[in-house]
This record gives sequence, C-alpha cells and structure tokens, in this order.
Amino acid sequence: MKLVLAAMTIIVAIPVALAAFLIHLASGVTGTTGSHPGAEALADIPSDYLSIYRTAAATCSGLDWTVLAAVGKVESNHGRSTLPGVRSGSNSAGAQGPMQFLPATFAAYRNPIPPGGIDPPSPYHPVNAIHAAARMLCHNGAKDNRDIRAALFSYNHSTAYVDQVLAIARDYNRAPTTGPAAQRAIEFAMQQIGHRYVWGGDGAHEGGFDCSGLTKAAYAAAGITLPRTAHTQYTAGPRLAPGAPLLPGDLVFFGNPHTKIHHVVLYIGDGKVVHAPTFGQRVQVAQLASLGPHAGATRPAQGRGESSAASAG
Repeated sequence: MKLVLAAMTIIVAIPVALAAFLIHLASGVTGTTGSHPGAEALADIPSDYLSIYRTAAATCSGLDWTVLAAVGKVESNHGRSTLPGVRSGSNSAGAQGPMQFLPATFAAYRNPIPPGGIDPPSPYHPVNAIHAAARMLCHNGAKDNRDIRAALFSYNHSTAYVDQVLAIARDYNRAPTTGPAAQRAIEFAMQQIGHRYVWGGDGAHEGGFDCSGLTKAAYAAAGITLPRTAHTQYTAGPRLAPGAPLLPGDLVFFGNPHTKIHHVVLYIGDGKVVHAPTFGQRVQVAQLASLGPHAGATRPAQGRGESSAASAG
C-alpha cells in the first residue's frame, strides 16, 4: 500500500474543498478530539483533509488523528500525489485512492457511510477512504491505544513503514509554538483556503477576501480586533524588531512602511504563509521567501497572555 514519497509531486496551493467536504469544514478543525494541530501539521496538511482526519479518528477511542494523518502522508501526501492509483485506477500492487486500499480490504471497512461520504463508498473519495482507514486501524489494535504498532503493521506489513508513520505522527503532534489566539487565527485562515480574492472582501458572504480582510477575519475569530487595511494593521503593531525570527501567527507586511503597505500575509511556520494574493487567485499557502523582501512583521496576539519570545519558525 505504500507509495514512495520521493516520487510525489508536492504542491503549495491547497485544492478547493469539494462540496462533499463541507460538513467537515463547517464543524471546524477544533471540533474533534485528539491532540491540537501544531504549526507543522497546519502547514503541511490541506485543511479539508485535516478536518476529515480529526473527525474520522474521533470515531475510534484511543486513535489520535496524527497517526491517521501520517498514514495519509505516507500513502499519497494527503491526496496530492500524481502517481497511478491515487485519483483513479490502481498502482502496480492494486492499491487505490488517497489511503491506498486494496479493493477487498476497502470493501471490508467501507461501511457505514460517514457524513460527507458518497454512496456507494469509493476508495478515491477522501471521506470514505479516511474513515475506512480509521476503522481498519481501530480493528487491528488502535482502539483504546492497545497496540498502535500492530495496527499500522496490519496496514502495511513493514516495520520501516510503521516507524516512518510514527515519526511523522510525532512531528504532527508537536505542541504549538505559539499561544491559543495565534493558533486560532491560523486555523481560521487555513479553513478559508480556496476562497476567491475579492478586493475589499471580508469573507465568504462577500464572495471572498482580500489580503487584509483575511487577516482581520482570522484574528477576529481569535477575539482580537485588527484595523481593516494592510497599512493600518502594520501601524497597529506590536511590531517585531527587524530581523527577529517569526512565530506562527505573526503578520508579515510588504510595501513601504513610510508611504504604503500594500500586502499582508499570516505566517504559519516552516517558512510558509497563508494569504489572499491578488485578483484572479485564491486564498492559498505559499513560501514566504517566494514573495520577496518584506517590510516588517507584527505579533497581534502579544499582550494577551501569549509568549513574546521569538523562535525559529
């Protein structure tokens, strides 16, 4: 069932969530049990998949969503692999879909159909596939955390595979490097991926976001009020010292601070940001370095009982 990660094509922009996923997205990333996603998980896992992993893992007592997500990472890079068998057909071993099920195995674990899944169940549909994977792991040792290694070995009979999945799960399970307000702002922004850029837009009810509309709405979800434009958000601070390392949740600004700041992005860690770029594009994740030199950064959550100590993002 294992696909070779080195052959995967990793894309920065996360796909627009399919309509079938809306029930998961509506519940929000924080509405399920398990460990809280840290910056690495938020930066690496598409928001629709993250929601499904957490919802599916919650159906099995003792199964942390990070293990389920790590399986999805190894099998198909969370559905982003372009190798045969992920989106259609089968690979050379006969495995299918983002969780790389053999047809007979998927048939054994595909029911009941979860909310957001399709009928008949399909191994290519993320909701059906991820819930089936959770049932398989639960049946083979993950329930009540009895023997997670045995559960993973049943999924792929390789100790190297088990070790790889558990290592990725540990990375996803790292405690957030920032406080709850910044973390909530990141989660909100990641849930908006795929919405259109709309100049002056403040949310889906207006058809989408512009750059500062997204950051304002993200921090509003965390209980912090920001000014409306990129320039006024920059002047609102609190500003970081030039060259200070960024923390997830920091706002990074572009333009001339003396005349006009014209763009703002939300730093999510690992050198990545989420932002609403410009006309004709959608809310997406990007490498901060790809956006060119920035004018400065602020830490809106500072002063709300959250750490002001910077660390490498």
